[in-house]
Amino acid sequence: MGKHLVVGAGQVGSHLARTLAGQGHEVVQVSRSGSGPYGVAADASDRARLTELAKGADAVYNCVNPAYHRWLTDWPPMAESFLAAARENDSVLVILGNLYVYGPVDGPMTDDLPLRPSSEKAAVRAKIWNDALASGVRTVEVRGSDYFGPGSTDQGYFGEERFLKPLRERKTIRTVWPLDVPHTFTYLPDVAESLAIAGSDPRAWGRAWHVPSNEPTTFREMGSRMAAVLGLPEPRMSAMPWPMVRMAGLFSPMVGEMKHVRYQFTSPFVMESADFTTTFGLRATPMDEALRRTLGR
Repeated sequence: MGKHLVVGAGQVGSHLARTLAGQGHEVVQVSRSGSGPYGVAADASDRARLTELAKGADAVYNCVNPAYHRWLTDWPPMAESFLAAARENDSVLVILGNLYVYGPVDGPMTDDLPLRPSSEKAAVRAKIWNDALASGVRTVEVRGSDYFGPGSTDQGYFGEERFLKPLRERKTIRTVWPLDVPHTFTYLPDVAESLAIAGSDPRAWGRAWHVPSNEPTTFREMGSRMAAVLGLPEPRMSAMPWPMVRMAGLFSPMVGEMKHVRYQFTSPFVMESADFTTTFGLRATPMDEALRRTLGR
């Protein structure tokens, strides 16, 4: 078993740290607060500190997730730190990616699609991956769609305050996106398992992979199935009209940035992930089981 450096203590980083520790690895988890059983306090943009912490690490995992409206300023120095830490310590650099890099597409997204980012911020993510590929560092990027699962935060769409609490209290669940457009959602423990495989299996290195995910569904169907798990009646759900979202964006930088990802929710947004399953044998956790675990049942 080896040493693995997980940078980020959010919804993915925390799952990954537990997964790696459960496999018997030595885990060091970096965050600003240093919280958690494996936690060390550090700034991911501090190149010297990150390089020091990565000493002896078989793999360094980039699981940080700055607020979307700060990507242009926060990502470049952090990406440079990750590359330096991996290079200096001959570690595998495992990057948690996303689907923004493809831009709008017609049909399902496969992991060999060319990168065609449609916004400045998506272009930053594409550059991080292209720079890693060109660096000479052993690297891999693992991409998922929008997350759900135990520990989901309100940075996503299925967090406690935003979705689960109103569901349990039989109040109206309010979303900013249409309720009935098919969309791939990715289960957090499956993200962690995929990252752990990518960090240790040489077959993964040098390319991007999609996390095994279930068939696309809709926000309304997710709410309905969660209610059924809890033994509750069909939930009330309401989508905010787009003009209201744009108005709210005048006062909230995060909401204002939603215009860049609207295309992901107004047409079917489908991610294919068969390649990872075929190569490594990992399958998506069945949706019913994933929802039960999400709800603690």
